[in-house]
Amino acid sequence: MTNTIAAASAATTTASTSTSSASATESSSASSMMSSDFETFLKMLTVQMQNQDPLNPIESTDYAVQLATFSEVEQAVLTNDLLEQLSSQLSLMGFSQLSGWVGQEARSEAAAYFDGSSPVTLSGDFATAANSAVLIVRDASGNVVQEVPIDPKQKTFEWSGSANGGTPVGAGLYSFEIENYFNDDYLSTTSVESYSKIIEARADNGDIVLVLEGGNEIGSSDVTALRDSD
Repeated sequence: MTNTIAAASAATTTASTSTSSASATESSSASSMMSSDFETFLKMLTVQMQNQDPLNPIESTDYAVQLATFSEVEQAVLTNDLLEQLSSQLSLMGFSQLSGWVGQEARSEAAAYFDGSSPVTLSGDFATAANSAVLIVRDASGNVVQEVPIDPKQKTFEWSGSANGGTPVGAGLYSFEIENYFNDDYLSTTSVESYSKIIEARADNGDIVLVLEGGNEIGSSDVTALRDSD
């Protein structure tokens, strides 16, 4: 009887060692080892059947449970392997699509880079009741450098860096907002979106970060429109 217990124990140890080894490998190699692990599992069941107590035999349902459990583990390993492959493919597809964004101009509420000569295209959000408005231009430090009267009927307009014949501002990052008025009464301040050229797209902790001309960075979810760069 001692030999019987030792034989069953040896078979169980072999199966456990094989299973632990398969779990430690990469998912791709784990799926390829399933066949050999299943053979080891069958050998273990055979040893159990050969060395069971004739007076207290193992129920057939117990064998079925063991087989079903191993089958579930096998399917889980294969499923994880497939999910990892799909995740890798989707990641590559995402970067492939984003590569087409580089070189285009993205519209967002982020500060825009002004090179000192080329006008910046802006898109304004005006108050409904406004019959006049002023474009507020701020530099990278948040200082107001210009106040430009604009027509609320123009949803899209350009800022050339100068206002009313004044001294043009230098190259740099500038942010914008609109002060809305009804006659001389102030109504509200609304946001302005600007177009900036995308020079880089990268993954950062699972998020896609777009680097704009001038070094400003935004998330891909912050982009409301894209257009070809002139």
